[in-house]
Formats: sequence, structure tokens, C-alpha cells
Amino acid sequence: MKKFLVGVTALATALVLTACSGNSGGGAPGGGAVAQGDPAGGATTSAPSTSTPSTSSAAPTTSSQPPSSSSTPKPTSSKPKPKPTPKPEVKPAANVADVPCKAALASPGVSACVDLSALKTWLLQDGKVIYGPVKQLPGKKGHATPTGVFHVTHKVKNYHSKAFDAPMPNSVFFLPGIAFHTGSLSVYSHGCIHLAAAASQKYFTTLQSGNVVQVVA
Repeated sequence: MKKFLVGVTALATALVLTACSGNSGGGAPGGGAVAQGDPAGGATTSAPSTSTPSTSSAAPTTSSQPPSSSSTPKPTSSKPKPKPTPKPEVKPAANVADVPCKAALASPGVSACVDLSALKTWLLQDGKVIYGPVKQLPGKKGHATPTGVFHVTHKVKNYHSKAFDAPMPNSVFFLPGIAFHTGSLSVYSHGCIHLAAAASQKYFTTLQSGNVVQVVA
């Protein structure tokens, strides 16, 4: 009886194995699924584990601040702008027609003209004005400067009048005791021709002995 049961059991087991080992187009030879060995004797199948690769979800950080730029101001020039050079004043040429001294105008070389009423005087050369007119102050009433055509007699740089105890710088004499010299332009003289300091210096250096001096009323 035992042998019969063992035989039935073996047959049943063979039928089961035949049914489970059918190969339908894939798998290991002689079987479908490969069983992992189990020390306890049972075959266990384990499904392959699939692991999803982890990806970093952190986005790269970007700076929201714009790059700093230099705030240093541009150097400014401290040099002052050059000022325009003023043009020299152009004085009109003296009009010979205004000179009332015909003899002085006709005289060759250097000469001088004195207009008593106009309180003016000129220096001439060859009939052309080279200096003036400049203001002059002649002799006062009772000591009037004589009129006429005269000539320079001599010059004294630092003359002192003994008669009036007065200095007479840059004296150019054209009559005895009568000369062009530095003097007041507000106080009349005792017959001389008062000139400003600069004018008297010009007359002293320009006029020479023998030059014509004409005085008109």
C-alpha cells in the first residue's frame, strides 16, 4: 500500500512539474523562472527591484545684485581758462590841420608848437606830428609867455630858479628865463610853459639846441 501511495505521489509530482516547466518563448532552459535557492528547501522568486535615480532638484543660485561700478567722479581740470589778450588801443593819428604853427610845420627836422589860447602843445618832425597835443599852462597875466618863432638855446636837467626859488626839472630854454619844464597844470607860470612830468621828459629828450619853437596866441 505504501509503495502504491508513493508511486501515485511521484506521478502527481511529475505532472505538476511538467505543467509548470513549459517554455513559451523565453526564460532559462528547462524552466521558466529561475528560482533562488533557499536553504530551507523552498524556492522563492524575488522580483527585481527597480530604483529610481535620485536627481538634485536644487536650482543654481544666481546673484540678484548688479555688479558694482566705480562711483569715483572723473577728475575735473583745475586750470583756469586763459583770458583773451586785450587788443592794444589804437589811437587815431594826430591831425596836422589842428596845429596852428605854420613856421613850425614848415621847419625841417624837429620843432615845437605852443597854442596859448587852447592850452595845447605839439612836437613835430618834418611837418608831421610825433607827439601831442598835450596840455600846457603858460604865463599868468602880467607875466605872459611871449609869442613868436624862437629857437632852443640850451637844456638843464635839474634847473632851480633863483628869481622864484623854485625847481624847474627838464628845462628846455628858448628865451632867456623862458623854458618848457615840469610844472603845475593848475597854476599859471611866470612866463614858462608848464608841462606834466612825462611830457616834460619827452620834450627834454626830443628837442635839441637850434630847433624851432613857435608860440601862437
